[in-house]
Amino acid sequence: MELAASSLTPRRSAPWAWRLIATALSFTLFGLGGLCLRLVVFPLLSLLPGDAALQRRRARQTVSRLFWLFVQFMYRSGVLTYEVEGAERLGRPGQLVIANHPSLIDVVVLIGLIRDANCVVKQSLWDNPFTRGPIRAAQYISNNGSAEMLDEAASALRDGQTLIIFPEGTRTTPGQAPQFHRGAASIALRGATVVTPVVISVTPTTLTKAEPWYRIPARRFHFHLRVGADIDPQAFAAGGAAPIASRRLNDHLHQHFIQELALDEPT
Repeated sequence: MELAASSLTPRRSAPWAWRLIATALSFTLFGLGGLCLRLVVFPLLSLLPGDAALQRRRARQTVSRLFWLFVQFMYRSGVLTYEVEGAERLGRPGQLVIANHPSLIDVVVLIGLIRDANCVVKQSLWDNPFTRGPIRAAQYISNNGSAEMLDEAASALRDGQTLIIFPEGTRTTPGQAPQFHRGAASIALRGATVVTPVVISVTPTTLTKAEPWYRIPARRFHFHLRVGADIDPQAFAAGGAAPIASRRLNDHLHQHFIQELALDEPT
């Protein structure tokens, strides 16, 4: 399945001033939506019958649907266009989704595409008043760098959850190749049924770590997400200790992303 919003409603690029206003509206809605979820929606959902697993699934599905609505708002208001290739292969039990991280909205798009996904998120988001409600209700995993985090992530995969992780740990510096930490490979070897790489490109670059939200590009940016071929993590475990297997898998993933991202570079 391929989703494309660059040609659904052909039109001229929205003027710069309007796109700045629309971007501000987008992030205002995102913040207010997070507060609303924390103070109203999730307390109401917690009153519904069901065990802890069902409550968690409801929370994750709610976050997923609202994130996708957020993407649609950014598209309809002229901030971005998007293209998604292979979305139907996301969301399988025990699947570790590994993605590069060029922009602020990467996790929003991925969670929006996967209705019941777990995700490793930055520790700072756990304490942010606008994001901590959804994050805690959905029981996402805090990336605090501890061994317990690795155990929790591997356990989630063995439990049949889909897990999203960004091995860089932070957004990619524009113009530089992604640098992967070995934690994602270690988690894959310890718990994943399959590893699925997702290559993300944003053209022109925007919402990077070095840019404030209001420094918008001269035209609408295009968000391109491409789901790659599955990787069997156990193929890297044969004949070596765990640290060696982890390094092999991490190196393979790193090279895969560098090669795939080169295909998206303008000629």
